[in-house]
Amino acid sequence: MLQTTLSRVFITLALLLVGQTSWAASVLVAVAANFSKPMTEIAAEFEKATGHSAKLSFGSSGKFVSQIENGGPFEVLLSADEKSPQKLEQSGLTVPDSQFTYALGKLVLWSAKPGYVDNQGKILTTGGFKHLALADPKLAPYGLAAMEVLKKMGLMEKLQPLFVQGENIAQTYQFISTANAELGFVALSQVIENGKIATGSGWIIPGDYYAPIRQGAVLMKKGAENPAAPALLDYLKSAPALAIIEKYGYDLPQK
Repeated sequence: MLQTTLSRVFITLALLLVGQTSWAASVLVAVAANFSKPMTEIAAEFEKATGHSAKLSFGSSGKFVSQIENGGPFEVLLSADEKSPQKLEQSGLTVPDSQFTYALGKLVLWSAKPGYVDNQGKILTTGGFKHLALADPKLAPYGLAAMEVLKKMGLMEKLQPLFVQGENIAQTYQFISTANAELGFVALSQVIENGKIATGSGWIIPGDYYAPIRQGAVLMKKGAENPAAPALLDYLKSAPALAIIEKYGYDLPQK
């Protein structure tokens, strides 16, 4: 009797395990470089909550669009702008009506040197530096926003000869953190900790200096039949995910 009961318990557990294994899936996600830190946290929480996993690839939004258009395997795109998902939608590569804004990015002028960048960005006018880093504006929305700031301040012509361009915002941050550039424009999410700039010095640039950085998410047709893909996009709208997004200095889109 006991042996029969134990056998049934083991069989039930085995069936549950098999069911869970077959139900759990993995989604391949292209993630804008500025969103690396929060998305790494969100992916871990997503797996705990759903059993699904997310394989993350970080880079420039422009490059991801090119890769996807040329048959890249990504099932979800988390872009640094809205134009990239829209372009893919126009090409017929996305699931219709799946695009939404998941975060509003913030730009910061940052230096790895403490006390180097003042809290109003006056150093851009006074000068004294040899290199100014920013992401390639043709590939990275944060680079385009940096150009808008310099144009608004009337400094484009003066500072353009000092530009050191990164392929994406992660490479731009690397240029500055390794002192290959004294200062530069990066995403606030890269340097924030506990609500403030954690190292070096920086100027959080007012939002009216550049067009809103509305970061768009979209489901690719390649992910339409993968349960993990829409599940990830749904989770991105959940309270736990939104809390992580805010923690890294992003504003949340208005509902």
